[in-house]
Amino acid sequence: MKKLMLSALVFATAFIACQSDYQKEIEERKAKKKAEIEEESKVPASERITLDNKGVGPIKNIELTAEIDEEMVQRGMELFKTNCTACHKVDKRFIGPSPKGIMKRRSPEWIMNMILDPQLMVEQDRCAKDLLVEFNGAAMANQNMTEEQARDILEYFRTLE
Repeated sequence: MKKLMLSALVFATAFIACQSDYQKEIEERKAKKKAEIEEESKVPASERITLDNKGVGPIKNIELTAEIDEEMVQRGMELFKTNCTACHKVDKRFIGPSPKGIMKRRSPEWIMNMILDPQLMVEQDRCAKDLLVEFNGAAMANQNMTEEQARDILEYFRTLE
């Protein structure tokens, strides 16, 4: 009986010690994440570089060729003029951010996911949420683009250095 009690006591002590270490690890992770978010918040979302973030949506991976496809650029430029210039200006901040230089700040997947479903992105992506706040709650309208159209616009954005 004494051995059983001693074994139970040893087990309980070890269990409590492990739980304590686990709780400490969780608290450390939370503190690290909070510090990262606070640090990110110091840089406006429109200037923040988040190339490792692919966003939320159907686009998981895009392989871009070194050469720019001029036909796609032309289609993308026309789509941009028709659907986007009410809120986005190429050379300046407007109702929404300028797409100039966006390829240096966002991943191709993030850009396409934002074009395809801006509402989902604003609901689930930290950078998209921060952009909404930065641009005074002016939500990007869903233009109901196809993946092909979004890809054409992305190719156009590649020319906007």
